[in-house]
Amino acid sequence: MASARSLSQFQKAFSDEASCAAFMFKRRWPDGFVCPACGKRRVAALKSRPRLHECLDCGRQTSVTAGTVMHRSRLPLTTWFWAAHLMTTHSNGMSALQLQDQLGVTYKTAWLLTQKLRRSMVDPDREPLEGVVEVDQAEIAFREGDTFFEPGNAGKILVIGAVEIIERDTNQAKPRRKHAKYLDTRSGRIRLAMISDNSSASIEAFVNANVKRGATLLTDGHKSYPGLTGYRHDPRVVGKMAAHIVLPWIHRAFSLMRRWSLGTYHGLRRKHVDTYLNEFVFRYNRRYYRHVSFETLLGLAADKEPASYWDIIKRDNPRKSASRAGSAPLLHIDEPESAG
Repeated sequence: MASARSLSQFQKAFSDEASCAAFMFKRRWPDGFVCPACGKRRVAALKSRPRLHECLDCGRQTSVTAGTVMHRSRLPLTTWFWAAHLMTTHSNGMSALQLQDQLGVTYKTAWLLTQKLRRSMVDPDREPLEGVVEVDQAEIAFREGDTFFEPGNAGKILVIGAVEIIERDTNQAKPRRKHAKYLDTRSGRIRLAMISDNSSASIEAFVNANVKRGATLLTDGHKSYPGLTGYRHDPRVVGKMAAHIVLPWIHRAFSLMRRWSLGTYHGLRRKHVDTYLNEFVFRYNRRYYRHVSFETLLGLAADKEPASYWDIIKRDNPRKSASRAGSAPLLHIDEPESAG
């Protein structure tokens, strides 16, 4: 799939259910199929149902989507693949409304697709940032409910971010330094997260989770940073100087994030904000090879634990509640709680 850089190549590679199922099979069992029931390896694909494979020893049928982000989905695999392709290759991402129009599905279906795919954009085995890392906080505006975004009436979300400083010549996170200035650099990988406040506990938790011990932290001299242990601290007191002059790369990321959130989503909502930040991080960290990040996303989705609509909106499934109660009426959900 690494060569499928154009739309026509993508369409040719994944033209039907069988080709999509074959891709998922290789991602789930790169070393060959292993039956989850008996542990044997002899398997046969069912021609009538491309997702299913039957163990030739015990007869257990296993779907290529079972236990993945696509678990129990009735959507065609081609729809999932199209959604993943659009979300990863489009420079600004894809909102649920845009995906609804592109795929010809309902808004709720498009919303669930985007939410589930966003939750697959974090590699649990990703390496922490290292070398020289800029760290700072910023505020971004958010909107409530389905109201139009109005900057004057918007609330604020506090976001902390970190970015590796890379030397352009070597592409390594070990930039050359002359006095207090690092020479000929660019931004590398980033991490973003929402925090509740600027306290030492919030900042330390983020840094410890995302930056490798021994790294050099370039900060604005906030009082919360000196308490961090295991890091070299290089504070740059901002004073009257603009923060983007002192810490240019993390504030460039913040600026891009703000424009992306307003341009694509017309302002983020507080709920689910971390999944949107993860989407921005996923795309930013793969900005130089965006067209092959599709394979990365589906590879992560194949290992992601399934989450239902009710898990995502953090409510009890009324059908399960009704079955336990015996007589409670079932609710029909036409729209998700939030479009964000």
